[in-house]
Amino acid sequence: MTDSLRNSPLHPVHEAAGASFTDFGGWNMPLKYGSELAEHKAVRGSAGLFDLSHMGEVRVSGREAGAMLDHALSSTLSVLKPGRAKYALCLTDAGTILDDLIVYRRDDGAEGSEPDFLVVPNAGNIAAVHTALNQRASGWDATVEDESASTALVAVQGPRAEAILAHAMPAQAEQLAGLKYYGHLTLSLPTDAGEVTVLVARTGYTGEDGFELFVPADSRQEAGDRGSAVWNAMLQAAEAADVELTPCGLASRDSLRLEAGMPLYGNELDTAHQPHASGVSFAVPAAKEADFVGKAALVGADDVQEVLVGLRGEGRRAARHGYPVLDAEGNRVGEVTSGAPSPTLGFPIAMARVAREHAAEGTSLQVDLRGKGEPFTVVPLPFY
Repeated sequence: MTDSLRNSPLHPVHEAAGASFTDFGGWNMPLKYGSELAEHKAVRGSAGLFDLSHMGEVRVSGREAGAMLDHALSSTLSVLKPGRAKYALCLTDAGTILDDLIVYRRDDGAEGSEPDFLVVPNAGNIAAVHTALNQRASGWDATVEDESASTALVAVQGPRAEAILAHAMPAQAEQLAGLKYYGHLTLSLPTDAGEVTVLVARTGYTGEDGFELFVPADSRQEAGDRGSAVWNAMLQAAEAADVELTPCGLASRDSLRLEAGMPLYGNELDTAHQPHASGVSFAVPAAKEADFVGKAALVGADDVQEVLVGLRGEGRRAARHGYPVLDAEGNRVGEVTSGAPSPTLGFPIAMARVAREHAAEGTSLQVDLRGKGEPFTVVPLPFY
């Protein structure tokens, strides 16, 4: 680890568990604890436990916070109901993607209360998004605060995730069962360190049911203490409920999100491409009347030259990020954005940005795997 890398506030927990670490967005994060394949399969079959404290948390509050976010981001956030969340894009003036985000409305909507939103950017983009929101808040009655350093984030993902949380918080089991996808609740979690307030969101990045637990604190040290307590409470609840819960690192998180066809910033999303070329055009509603940053520069679906597609390998060799995509004659028609063998499906999968004329489902293409063309076929997303 270089001195410039930041540790998660839960770093001692991961060291004690024998994790191997990797640089991700400037953070020294767990790559895996043992077998990344076993961690992947644990999430698909039971549940996995992730530390996501490298993600950002930016609070936007004030009387005009919703209207300001309508201006700053691609989605319409002013109509978001308390207790709900929404996916959104932070675009550049050129309409390209500065980051993709989830925005949670956390005030109760009571008369006289001010709107209060939690904006969650990716690890490597925290500073850029915070700066952009601050600049875009100029002239609005809205305050932008970066709370990333004092927030821990723990996720439980998999088909048994609800059973684990219900055992950890039995008094709130009925509320958890009724919580819809992209909904969230603020609950009190009993831990060995005492009651810990957590924002429990039914969101995730694995293609499975699951929850993300935001743990606010007053300092980084406190975030570490509370976050570690929440991590341990999840493991204890799973053991008591006789449910397998496996600590998981970034390697399995990446293979899980790829199977689910979910984009990764720096791979499918970047400041060189617009939403229609990146598989996230759904986050730019055509009916949105409010002007927003980047809107004037956006190219429509009929005019974009490249699109994001899914590829299924016909052989055993996997494509990787940056590999050229070729047509039947060997001409380059695109590039792989993400690729790996699929542990769940048993064959290689990839996402790639290709020329529109080669993007139809069933189109036969090749990927240049170090000088040799390997056959792939265009298939719908998600894979899983």
